[in-house]
Amino acid sequence: MIIYNVTVNVDKTINTEWLDWIKEHIPEVLATGKFKEAKLTKVLVADDETDTYSIQYRAHSREALDAYYVEDAERLRGDGLKRFADKSLAFRTELEVIDEYSVNFK
Repeated sequence: MIIYNVTVNVDKTINTEWLDWIKEHIPEVLATGKFKEAKLTKVLVADDETDTYSIQYRAHSREALDAYYVEDAERLRGDGLKRFADKSLAFRTELEVIDEYSVNFK
């Protein structure tokens, strides 16, 4: 399983506007059919000027993520770049899930 992680530093002056936008953007990314789920998280760091978020998309496969890059990524990134280019900074990483664990309480 591949996780496509997008970490974004958002200027506090646009935080509410950006959050409203990303909550609409994530379903658009999922609608490409390349991912099975996504999580929006806030990175818990102290910073007076920015808030940091991580969006983790679980790709159906390596091939699905590659298809996303070719078919969808540029278009979907464009709106955010136009709206928030000078007030947000995003970087992307790919994570391969090696194994998963959970605790089951009875």
